[in-house]
Amino acid sequence: MARRIDVRGAGGVGLAAWEFADPPKTDPETGPGVLLLHGLMGRGSHWAATARWISERHRAVALDQRGHGQSEKPPPAAHTRDAYVEDAEAAVEQLGLAPAVIIGHAMGALTAWQLAAKRPDLVRALIICDMRASALGGASQREWADWFKSWPVPFATLADVRKWFGEDDPWVDRPSPARGEFYAEIMHESPDGWRPVFDPERMLKSRENWVHDAHWEELALVGCPALVVRGLDGELGRAEAQEMVRVLPRGQYAEVADAGHLVHYDQPAAWRTVIEPFLDTVLTP
Repeated sequence: MARRIDVRGAGGVGLAAWEFADPPKTDPETGPGVLLLHGLMGRGSHWAATARWISERHRAVALDQRGHGQSEKPPPAAHTRDAYVEDAEAAVEQLGLAPAVIIGHAMGALTAWQLAAKRPDLVRALIICDMRASALGGASQREWADWFKSWPVPFATLADVRKWFGEDDPWVDRPSPARGEFYAEIMHESPDGWRPVFDPERMLKSRENWVHDAHWEELALVGCPALVVRGLDGELGRAEAQEMVRVLPRGQYAEVADAGHLVHYDQPAAWRTVIEPFLDTVLTP
Protein backbone atom coordinates (compact mmCIF):
# COMPACT_ATOMS: atom_id res chain seq x y z
CA MET A 1 0.00 0.00 0.00
CA ALA A 2 1.25 3.50 -0.83
CA ARG A 3 0.44 6.75 0.91
CA ARG A 4 0.79 10.01 -1.01
CA ILE A 5 2.10 13.18 0.60
CA ASP A 6 2.00 16.46 -1.31
CA VAL A 7 5.11 18.65 -1.33
CA ARG A 8 5.71 22.09 -2.85
CA GLY A 9 8.97 22.38 -4.72
CA ALA A 10 10.84 25.24 -6.39
CA GLY A 11 8.51 27.82 -7.92
CA GLY A 12 5.54 26.22 -6.16
CA VAL A 13 5.58 23.10 -8.37
CA GLY A 14 3.46 20.35 -6.83
CA LEU A 15 5.38 17.15 -6.10
CA ALA A 16 4.03 13.75 -5.08
CA ALA A 17 5.95 11.94 -2.36
CA TRP A 18 5.21 8.33 -1.45
CA GLU A 19 5.52 6.12 1.60
CA PHE A 20 5.39 2.39 0.95
CA ALA A 21 5.47 1.22 4.56
CA ASP A 22 3.51 -1.97 5.21
CA PRO A 23 1.41 -1.40 7.26
CA PRO A 24 1.26 2.31 6.39
CA LYS A 25 2.30 4.78 9.08
CA THR A 26 -0.66 6.96 9.98
CA ASP A 27 1.51 9.14 12.24
CA PRO A 28 4.78 9.60 10.38
CA GLU A 29 7.94 9.77 12.41
CA THR A 30 10.14 12.80 12.09
CA GLY A 31 13.75 12.67 10.92
CA PRO A 32 16.23 11.41 10.47
CA GLY A 33 14.81 9.45 7.57
CA VAL A 34 15.53 8.36 4.03
CA LEU A 35 14.63 10.18 0.81
CA LEU A 36 14.75 8.14 -2.40
CA LEU A 37 15.29 9.92 -5.73
CA HIS A 38 14.68 8.08 -9.02
CA GLY A 39 16.60 8.70 -12.21
CA LEU A 40 15.59 10.35 -15.47
CA MET A 41 12.24 8.92 -16.67
CA GLY A 42 11.75 7.10 -13.35
CA ARG A 43 9.13 7.55 -10.66
CA GLY A 44 8.87 7.06 -6.93
CA SER A 45 7.20 3.67 -7.29
CA HIS A 46 10.42 2.26 -8.72
CA TRP A 47 11.70 2.43 -5.14
CA ALA A 48 8.74 0.57 -3.61
CA ALA A 49 10.61 -2.65 -2.78
CA THR A 50 13.60 -0.79 -1.31
CA ALA A 51 11.39 1.61 0.64
CA ARG A 52 9.38 -1.24 2.16
CA TRP A 53 12.34 -3.00 3.76
CA ILE A 54 13.91 0.28 4.88
CA SER A 55 10.57 1.23 6.45
CA GLU A 56 10.75 -1.78 8.74
CA ARG A 57 13.17 0.30 10.84
CA HIS A 58 13.29 3.83 9.46
CA ARG A 59 11.01 6.28 7.72
CA ALA A 60 11.53 6.17 3.94
CA VAL A 61 9.89 8.44 1.37
CA ALA A 62 10.21 8.24 -2.43
CA LEU A 63 9.73 11.41 -4.45
CA ASP A 64 8.21 11.80 -7.91
CA GLN A 65 10.50 14.53 -9.21
CA ARG A 66 9.18 17.37 -11.34
CA GLY A 67 7.99 16.22 -14.75
CA HIS A 68 7.83 12.60 -13.55
CA GLY A 69 5.22 10.26 -12.12
CA GLN A 70 2.28 12.09 -10.56
CA SER A 71 4.15 15.31 -9.88
CA GLU A 72 3.35 18.45 -11.85
CA LYS A 73 4.93 18.84 -15.26
CA PRO A 74 6.03 22.45 -15.72
CA PRO A 75 7.39 23.73 -19.05
CA PRO A 76 10.69 22.22 -20.22
CA ALA A 77 12.60 25.39 -19.27
CA ALA A 78 11.69 24.80 -15.61
CA HIS A 79 13.62 21.51 -15.51
CA THR A 80 16.92 23.04 -14.40
CA ARG A 81 19.52 21.51 -12.13
CA ASP A 82 18.82 24.16 -9.50
CA ALA A 83 15.10 23.37 -9.60
CA TYR A 84 15.67 19.63 -9.08
CA VAL A 85 18.01 20.32 -6.16
CA GLU A 86 15.62 22.85 -4.61
CA ASP A 87 12.78 20.33 -4.96
CA ALA A 88 14.78 17.74 -3.02
CA GLU A 89 15.68 20.36 -0.44
CA ALA A 90 12.01 21.25 -0.01
CA ALA A 91 11.05 17.58 0.29
CA VAL A 92 13.58 16.90 3.06
CA GLU A 93 12.40 19.96 4.99
CA GLN A 94 8.65 19.60 4.47
CA LEU A 95 8.66 15.86 5.21
CA GLY A 96 10.71 16.32 8.37
CA LEU A 97 13.45 13.92 7.29
CA ALA A 98 16.53 15.99 8.13
CA PRO A 99 19.28 15.12 8.50
CA ALA A 100 18.34 12.59 5.83
CA VAL A 101 20.07 9.75 4.09
CA ILE A 102 19.46 10.31 0.40
CA ILE A 103 19.51 7.38 -1.99
CA GLY A 104 19.70 8.44 -5.62
CA HIS A 105 19.74 6.51 -8.86
CA ALA A 106 21.36 8.07 -11.96
CA MET A 107 20.10 11.66 -12.28
CA GLY A 108 18.61 11.37 -8.80
CA ALA A 109 22.09 10.57 -7.46
CA LEU A 110 23.45 13.76 -9.02
CA THR A 111 20.66 15.71 -7.36
CA ALA A 112 21.53 14.01 -4.07
CA TRP A 113 25.20 14.96 -4.09
CA GLN A 114 24.49 18.48 -5.31
CA LEU A 115 22.08 18.92 -2.39
CA ALA A 116 24.64 17.48 0.05
CA ALA A 117 27.21 19.98 -1.24
CA LYS A 118 24.74 22.87 -0.99
CA ARG A 119 23.02 22.01 2.31
CA PRO A 120 25.20 19.71 4.42
CA ASP A 121 22.91 20.37 7.38
CA LEU A 122 20.10 18.48 5.63
CA VAL A 123 22.05 15.38 4.52
CA ARG A 124 23.67 12.86 6.86
CA ALA A 125 24.73 10.34 4.20
CA LEU A 126 24.38 9.47 0.49
CA ILE A 127 24.03 6.38 -1.64
CA ILE A 128 25.02 7.16 -5.24
CA CYS A 129 23.78 4.50 -7.64
CA ASP A 130 25.22 4.27 -11.17
CA MET A 131 25.74 7.94 -11.89
CA ARG A 132 28.83 9.33 -13.60
CA ALA A 133 30.64 12.49 -12.48
CA SER A 134 32.23 13.04 -15.90
CA ALA A 135 30.70 15.11 -18.68
CA LEU A 136 28.91 12.97 -21.28
CA GLY A 137 28.80 15.57 -24.04
CA GLY A 138 26.60 16.57 -26.95
CA ALA A 139 26.89 13.28 -28.81
CA SER A 140 25.26 11.51 -25.89
CA GLN A 141 22.40 14.00 -25.93
CA ARG A 142 21.83 13.45 -29.65
CA GLU A 143 21.79 9.69 -29.12
CA TRP A 144 19.07 10.10 -26.52
CA ALA A 145 16.98 12.31 -28.79
CA ASP A 146 17.20 9.69 -31.53
CA TRP A 147 16.37 6.93 -29.05
CA PHE A 148 13.17 8.66 -27.94
CA LYS A 149 12.14 8.97 -31.58
CA SER A 150 12.63 5.22 -32.04
CA TRP A 151 10.02 4.27 -29.43
CA PRO A 152 7.07 2.62 -31.22
CA VAL A 153 4.43 4.60 -29.32
CA PRO A 154 1.64 4.09 -28.67
CA PHE A 155 2.10 0.54 -27.45
CA ALA A 156 -0.99 -1.62 -27.87
CA THR A 157 -0.55 -3.42 -24.54
CA LEU A 158 1.74 -3.42 -21.51
CA ALA A 159 3.02 -6.76 -22.74
CA ASP A 160 4.25 -4.94 -25.85
CA VAL A 161 5.97 -2.38 -23.61
CA ARG A 162 7.73 -5.12 -21.66
CA LYS A 163 8.83 -6.91 -24.82
CA TRP A 164 10.15 -3.84 -26.61
CA PHE A 165 12.15 -2.44 -23.69
CA GLY A 166 13.17 -5.86 -22.43
CA GLU A 167 14.13 -7.44 -25.78
CA ASP A 168 13.61 -5.40 -28.96
CA ASP A 169 15.05 -2.01 -28.03
CA PRO A 170 18.36 -1.57 -29.92
CA TRP A 171 19.94 -0.41 -26.64
CA VAL A 172 19.34 -3.86 -25.08
CA ASP A 173 22.41 -6.12 -25.24
CA ARG A 174 20.60 -9.18 -23.92
CA PRO A 175 17.00 -9.87 -22.83
CA SER A 176 16.18 -8.08 -19.57
CA PRO A 177 12.75 -8.71 -18.03
CA ALA A 178 13.59 -6.25 -15.25
CA ARG A 179 14.13 -3.49 -17.80
CA GLY A 180 10.81 -4.32 -19.43
CA GLU A 181 9.06 -4.08 -16.07
CA PHE A 182 10.81 -0.81 -15.28
CA TYR A 183 9.44 0.83 -18.42
CA ALA A 184 5.99 -0.69 -18.01
CA GLU A 185 5.87 1.22 -14.71
CA ILE A 186 6.22 4.58 -16.49
CA MET A 187 3.37 4.05 -18.95
CA HIS A 188 -0.25 5.11 -18.71
CA GLU A 189 -3.20 4.13 -20.84
CA SER A 190 -4.46 6.70 -23.34
CA PRO A 191 -7.30 6.36 -25.87
CA ASP A 192 -4.94 5.04 -28.57
CA GLY A 193 -2.74 2.80 -26.39
CA TRP A 194 0.03 3.03 -23.79
CA ARG A 195 2.28 6.09 -23.65
CA PRO A 196 4.90 7.37 -21.16
CA VAL A 197 3.61 9.47 -18.28
CA PHE A 198 6.25 12.10 -19.12
CA ASP A 199 6.95 14.31 -22.11
CA PRO A 200 10.23 13.30 -23.81
CA GLU A 201 10.98 16.97 -24.46
CA ARG A 202 11.02 17.60 -20.72
CA MET A 203 13.33 14.63 -20.20
CA LEU A 204 15.76 15.86 -22.83
CA LYS A 205 15.75 19.34 -21.30
CA SER A 206 16.39 17.87 -17.86
CA ARG A 207 19.31 15.88 -19.22
CA GLU A 208 20.70 18.77 -21.26
CA ASN A 209 21.25 20.68 -18.05
CA TRP A 210 23.84 18.22 -16.74
CA VAL A 211 25.34 16.12 -19.56
CA HIS A 212 27.67 18.87 -20.84
CA ASP A 213 29.31 19.47 -17.46
CA ALA A 214 31.52 17.44 -15.15
CA HIS A 215 30.49 17.30 -11.49
CA TRP A 216 33.71 16.42 -9.69
CA GLU A 217 34.00 19.71 -7.81
CA GLU A 218 30.55 19.29 -6.25
CA LEU A 219 31.40 15.70 -5.37
CA ALA A 220 34.48 16.90 -3.49
CA LEU A 221 32.28 19.19 -1.39
CA VAL A 222 30.23 16.28 -0.01
CA GLY A 223 31.43 15.92 3.57
CA CYS A 224 29.06 13.20 4.73
CA PRO A 225 29.57 9.42 4.32
CA ALA A 226 28.81 8.36 0.74
CA LEU A 227 28.51 4.92 -0.81
CA VAL A 228 29.06 4.67 -4.58
CA VAL A 229 27.29 1.62 -6.04
CA ARG A 230 27.57 0.36 -9.58
CA GLY A 231 26.21 -2.56 -11.54
CA LEU A 232 28.96 -4.49 -13.29
CA ASP A 233 27.15 -3.96 -16.61
CA GLY A 234 25.92 -0.47 -15.81
CA GLU A 235 26.87 2.94 -17.18
CA LEU A 236 29.35 3.82 -14.44
CA GLY A 237 32.68 2.11 -15.07
CA ARG A 238 34.79 0.70 -12.24
CA ALA A 239 37.70 3.11 -12.74
CA GLU A 240 35.45 6.17 -12.67
CA ALA A 241 33.50 4.85 -9.69
CA GLN A 242 36.70 4.30 -7.73
CA GLU A 243 37.90 7.78 -8.65
CA MET A 244 34.60 9.17 -7.35
CA VAL A 245 35.23 7.33 -4.08
CA ARG A 246 38.71 8.86 -3.93
CA VAL A 247 37.34 12.38 -4.55
CA LEU A 248 34.61 12.00 -1.95
CA PRO A 249 36.06 12.90 1.47
CA ARG A 250 34.27 9.94 3.09
CA GLY A 251 33.56 7.72 0.10
CA GLN A 252 33.02 3.97 0.00
CA TYR A 253 32.64 1.62 -2.96
CA ALA A 254 30.38 -1.33 -3.76
CA GLU A 255 29.35 -3.19 -6.88
CA VAL A 256 26.53 -5.57 -7.74
CA ALA A 257 27.21 -8.51 -10.04
CA ASP A 258 24.81 -9.40 -12.88
CA ALA A 259 23.27 -5.93 -12.71
CA GLY A 260 23.02 -3.25 -15.36
CA HIS A 261 22.13 0.41 -14.97
CA LEU A 262 18.90 -0.41 -13.11
CA VAL A 263 20.80 -1.94 -10.21
CA HIS A 264 17.98 -1.95 -7.64
CA TYR A 265 15.57 -3.36 -10.24
CA ASP A 266 17.93 -5.93 -11.78
CA GLN A 267 19.15 -7.49 -8.54
CA PRO A 268 17.02 -6.33 -5.60
CA ALA A 269 18.35 -8.93 -3.14
CA ALA A 270 22.00 -8.17 -3.95
CA TRP A 271 21.25 -4.44 -3.87
CA ARG A 272 19.88 -4.82 -0.35
CA THR A 273 22.89 -6.87 0.74
CA VAL A 274 25.21 -4.11 -0.48
CA ILE A 275 23.46 -1.05 0.97
CA GLU A 276 21.86 -2.31 4.17
CA PRO A 277 25.09 -2.42 6.24
CA PHE A 278 25.88 1.16 5.18
CA LEU A 279 22.38 2.30 6.15
CA ASP A 280 22.64 0.56 9.50
CA THR A 281 25.86 2.44 10.19
CA VAL A 282 24.70 5.93 9.17
CA LEU A 283 21.22 5.65 10.70
CA THR A 284 22.38 4.30 14.05
CA PRO A 285 21.74 6.96 16.73
